[in-house]
Amino acid sequence: MLSIWLLYRELRGISFAELQDSFAAIGPRYWVLAGVSTLAAYAALAGYDHLALLHLRRHVGWLFVTLVSFTTYALSHNIGASVFSGAVVRYRAYSSKGLTAREVGVLVAFCSFTFAIGTILLLGLVLVLVPEVMERFVDVLPVEASATTGGLLLALVLLYVFGSWLHLRPLKIGTFELHYPRLPIVLRQLLIGPLELAAAAAIIYFALPAAGNPGYPVVLGIFLISFSIALMSHAPGGIGVLELAFITGLPDMDPADVLAALIVFRLLYLIVPFILSLFAILLFERAQYSRG
Repeated sequence: MLSIWLLYRELRGISFAELQDSFAAIGPRYWVLAGVSTLAAYAALAGYDHLALLHLRRHVGWLFVTLVSFTTYALSHNIGASVFSGAVVRYRAYSSKGLTAREVGVLVAFCSFTFAIGTILLLGLVLVLVPEVMERFVDVLPVEASATTGGLLLALVLLYVFGSWLHLRPLKIGTFELHYPRLPIVLRQLLIGPLELAAAAAIIYFALPAAGNPGYPVVLGIFLISFSIALMSHAPGGIGVLELAFITGLPDMDPADVLAALIVFRLLYLIVPFILSLFAILLFERAQYSRG
């Protein structure tokens, strides 16, 4: 609620007419590019589940896995508590294919880690290439970051790769064990994780106007920071938090243009997939009821 109030204070000078003008300025070509970026992002998200099943050495049909992944992320992105909501949806779906509760737990942990390592890798690269992006959040974030910080993040990724290469002992939490994935799977993680984030950031980039636009690398860095803050806030869909962080990170752009781009992002990446996921759940439950 605090984030929404702060956002209201930030945007109260924007009229509805200004917002309409910002939407009208987004040409058909950029809507198409934003739509393609959305498809690329969800295709990469499906790769999270496919890789997790490879890690578990379990075979499930690719179409079923893709639909489960799409439904899981469409719901968790909007509802919040992504780990819990994702676990519930995945358990309901994958248990119908013979996976145990433990295997689903490993799958959820694997997918969460793929997202985390992808974020670390991409943020590390951004900080090395455009370290000035953190200066945009100097009054918001309690920590400073630089190219050195980016190098340290990339070093963490290398340690993970070496851990897989050297077959280090698994992480144990009680009776739960999380083994290092095989090296070919790790390398795919390092491709799919950043790809999903880069495609999601591209949705906003294509919806932003050229005036004051700092370029895709900076927009990507702002997205990584803003999206991470939104996830940590546990606000459903990061509502208010994402917008406030993004507007803070783009002080040279018209707030109405930034807000319009973020609405496009929410529409394509969150709202439309959420509606489609509800239909997917209804069809799945109907099929399960018919079999039972």
